[in-house]
Amino acid sequence: MLVQLPWPNNEFQLSALHFGGDLNYKNARARFMTQFGTRSIVVPRNDYSPYKGQYQLANVYRYVSEANVGYHFNKWYGINVDAGLFMSYIGLNSFYQSENWEYQASFTSDNTPWFFNGLRAQIFPSKHMKIEAWVINGWQSYGRFNSMPGLGGNITWMPNDKLKLLTNDYFGKDAAGIKDRQRFHSDNSLLYKYFDKPTSKGISKMAFSLTADFGFEKGGGVNGLKNGDSIAGPAQYFASAMFYNRIWFFKNKVAWTIGGGVMTNPGRYLVLYPTGQASPLPNPNNPTQTEGTFPFSANPGDEFKGWDCSTNIDFMPNQSITFRIEAVYRHSSVPYFAGAGGVTSQTGYSTTALDPSWRPDLVKSEFRIIAALMFRI
Repeated sequence: MLVQLPWPNNEFQLSALHFGGDLNYKNARARFMTQFGTRSIVVPRNDYSPYKGQYQLANVYRYVSEANVGYHFNKWYGINVDAGLFMSYIGLNSFYQSENWEYQASFTSDNTPWFFNGLRAQIFPSKHMKIEAWVINGWQSYGRFNSMPGLGGNITWMPNDKLKLLTNDYFGKDAAGIKDRQRFHSDNSLLYKYFDKPTSKGISKMAFSLTADFGFEKGGGVNGLKNGDSIAGPAQYFASAMFYNRIWFFKNKVAWTIGGGVMTNPGRYLVLYPTGQASPLPNPNNPTQTEGTFPFSANPGDEFKGWDCSTNIDFMPNQSITFRIEAVYRHSSVPYFAGAGGVTSQTGYSTTALDPSWRPDLVKSEFRIIAALMFRI
């Protein structure tokens, strides 16, 4: 469970409440996890696929974060084959905040998938390596945008308790109704623990993580890594990186993290869109129109660059609870973040008729202080 108090909004929010677990009988396996709180709105919001067909997939899956069944084969160090809804990759971050070093994810993790819907095979050829293969509906999508499924996989290598290397790679056709547009994305991370004295009353552990992502879309009016002519279209790619360093103190009861990242995304095809009257996403009540009256532009050729930095202090009296205070600064090359005037209406309420002279207040930077309480068992 995750409760947050972000400044300057000064309001308490239940961000995420999950419950569930793993079920095993002989070699059969299943996992089921729910999601409640603001996460249950944020996650389905960014998926266009429910607008294909008549079923309301965003509502069907809204309160489920993981639901899959599978079988374990006693081969090598294990082989798992699972089908259903499962977590995907967001750099070295986890979907569950209590497992992460920072609260506000860097642009790199924020703009890569949080879930997949499909088939997954996990192969453990040794105790140090995991290989995954995916056949899925698409890039963070409940349904499929076009006729081709998304294909991808993961390789994770941990030769010892100090080093972890992983790569996630994906290929699919995820532009709604544009069957000729292809997407490739590669997510690569390194985690290294360079100091470890768990019984120390001073510094007990130090580690850093580095993640670098690269990808592009090509075809159907966009041209991948460089601008083309009027037919091929403009460049449409994604390049980003993030770095964090964490130091634990007092037998791992307290930790300090500092880091940040950079991102460039011409075409804005992976940018998470603003909300309210600035949202370019479909209106749930009338999907042929945008949700916002003044939608944020996300056309091929639109530039977007951003960078972020953050630092936090964690207090962890035991393995079940974390108290976190975090300061975050984010900046973008175009007006993107909600400013003091808001993006809902001139009064801040969605029930207010819009003043003809009012516009969503989008700004190029934001600063937050976040207090979060995280509990897990």
